[in-house]
Amino acid sequence: MKTPPVLTSIQLAFYGARTLLLYLWLCVFALFWMLPSLIFIPLLPLKLRHRWVARPFCRVILWSAEAITGIHWRVVGAEHIPEGEQRCVILAKHQSSWETFMLPVLLYPQVQVAKQELTKAPLFGWLLKHMHPILIDRMQRAQALKQLVKDGAERLHNGFHILIFPEGSRVPPGTRKAFSKGAAMLAVKNNAPVLAVAHNAGEFWPHDHWIKRPGTITVVISRVIDTTNLSTQELHDQVEHWINSTVEEISSTKFTGTMITDTTSGKRF
Repeated sequence: MKTPPVLTSIQLAFYGARTLLLYLWLCVFALFWMLPSLIFIPLLPLKLRHRWVARPFCRVILWSAEAITGIHWRVVGAEHIPEGEQRCVILAKHQSSWETFMLPVLLYPQVQVAKQELTKAPLFGWLLKHMHPILIDRMQRAQALKQLVKDGAERLHNGFHILIFPEGSRVPPGTRKAFSKGAAMLAVKNNAPVLAVAHNAGEFWPHDHWIKRPGTITVVISRVIDTTNLSTQELHDQVEHWINSTVEEISSTKFTGTMITDTTSGKRF
């Protein structure tokens, strides 16, 4: 069984220097990108906001991570992404911040389900609100579920994929967290097809440490799941099993049996 390599002090120093350079560059880039966006984004239709503002921003972050820190990525199953006007509910593994930049590039156009407190962040929060995500209060679970189903149906009708991280927060490699049924309920109630996404980004872009490790992230896209004859529970179980088993196949850090119960993901890097 392959296990992640133990880094030497020299490697940590080298990777730390590259990570610091990445953060410095992204701070400069974000200021130059966001400030003009604050002026022009209210004038654009929603899909153009995603195409001309959010998606290029995410592309630059992915390119910067690749060029500066050596984090590459490859996609398995890209042929399963629907073409044309078909829109899906996307259920994705959540290990790091990296996939929040990758998925808008890979699966477009989309809106994400996000916690309300993210909109309070300076600049970023204002821009996020103008991308019309589905904002939920995780402390009010019943109301959050109603909001997800209501707003999700509207976004699907308007031609957007809906991206949901069913674990609700980032989960370190080697651990798991029970999936929420909200995404499955949204898909079943709207007869919307589902795409599941597995990856091992947390092994290179950890959520609990600022140093990034070079390597190649593997992203796996499932076949489109037809929800017409599935119950919420059946869809939930099928997607949770597929994501967990696929992550186990592609990861160096194997499942230890640890289940995460925290509602938050702690530090964010």
